[in-house]
Amino acid sequence: MPKQEEDRILRVWTPILLRSILITAMVLLVAGLILDYTYAPDYYVDRYNAVMHGQLIGREKFGLLAEHIREGNPHTVLTLGLFVLTLVPLARVAFCFALFIKERDYVYVGLTAYVLAGLIVGIMVGGAG
Repeated sequence: MPKQEEDRILRVWTPILLRSILITAMVLLVAGLILDYTYAPDYYVDRYNAVMHGQLIGREKFGLLAEHIREGNPHTVLTLGLFVLTLVPLARVAFCFALFIKERDYVYVGLTAYVLAGLIVGIMVGGAG
């Protein structure tokens, strides 16, 4: 494939990929806010009061995410929107990583791998805390 064709593909598909992830996250977040306002307006107030009285129930399991979304749980829809939003920088760095491997620019491969590993570890540690 000629160099100009590869550059054109990168200029076209990178913004499409990032915008589609961003739009998906935005739709999920807006849907979560609408659900929160209509079905559970006191969710965060109740949760705050539970924390203040030491009655907070343990963390929710990740496997229950799909079930809670089917039920229309606003908190879960908002959480999923935030998960999708974290994919924007992750996708961009992963895309650059693949590009630098293809270009055989090993200095940038190492630097991008370092940043990508930092993002992945940050997401994993953020989910554990």
